Amino acid sequence: MKREDDQQLWDLLGQAPSGQLSPFFARNVVRKIREQPQRADWLWRWLTPRKLVPITGLAIAILAAAVALHQPSSRDTGEKAPDVIAKIDPQDYDVVADLDELLVTDEIGLWDDDAQTL
Repeated sequence: MKREDDQQLWDLLGQAPSGQLSPFFARNVVRKIREQPQRADWLWRWLTPRKLVPITGLAIAILAAAVALHQPSSRDTGEKAPDVIAKIDPQDYDVVADLDELLVTDEIGLWDDDAQTL
């Protein structure tokens, strides 16, 4: 900005008292900067044993409670059969046996057919 652009502003700035800096200005600025906490300081404050041990204990207790409450119940396979198995008639067992026999003969015949085509 040139002096000719705004003469009143320059006149006002000329009347303002000039500020005098303290001889210790740089030292005071650096001290204030060092007093401010750094970004990672909060992390180091949480990682002290005084706070870390109780938090870790609480986390382990919560995990143990979750594991204890979500354990699947043991199944008693010998006492009670599922409803699907209970509803099968004895005649169905004969049909299943016949199907097994049919599958075995079909597999044997399948290999024989392949050998004949070669």
